[in-house]
Amino acid sequence: MQDLAQAVYLTLAIAVVGGYLLGSIPFGLIATRLGGAGDIRQIGSGNIGATNVLRSGRKDLAAITLIGDAGKGVLAVLLARWMTNDSAAIVALAGGAAFLGHLFPVWLKFKGGKGVATFYGVLLSACWPVGVLAAVTWLAMAVLFRISSLAALTAAALAAPFALATDQPHAMLVLALFMAVLIFIRHRENIARLLKGQEPKIGQKKAAEPPPPAA
Repeated sequence: MQDLAQAVYLTLAIAVVGGYLLGSIPFGLIATRLGGAGDIRQIGSGNIGATNVLRSGRKDLAAITLIGDAGKGVLAVLLARWMTNDSAAIVALAGGAAFLGHLFPVWLKFKGGKGVATFYGVLLSACWPVGVLAAVTWLAMAVLFRISSLAALTAAALAAPFALATDQPHAMLVLALFMAVLIFIRHRENIARLLKGQEPKIGQKKAAEPPPPAA
């Protein structure tokens, strides 16, 4: 019995720590540096995600970032499935840890992205009906309004209702709620700009901050 408990704890630790470390890989920063676009943290909003990489004018690097950020969520979930024979609770923990790693990466002093691509990667691999519905929601909102943050916030807000509507396990509902809350917290500045009508549209460079007043 003790050996079984130790095996369970070890599996949990591997899923959570491994998921977090995978999620912490900053693909946006790596892609822009290797691609000759400089430090993405000095461009636009300073975010390391694909939307901000797109503001550098490099669609190829934005695509690499999108695939990498989504892929690390997928890999964390698939590894957890393989280790646990598809335990919903541990899969959710691994996916949530990968998402948390993207937001607070240890390699960048816990200053990461906003998690949208990783959110989709986790959902599509952990509970694909919810991931598909959330992706369709993002696409629809992006086409209608051409504002990435609004599309992401709408999809995140609907993820938990989608989990309920598709009869997902309780662990997946909790995972969807966990990621949605963090996405809203990480997008608080975007929400403020949306309310003021100042949020930039997809592909548009973020307006420069006004210079400080003269002394």
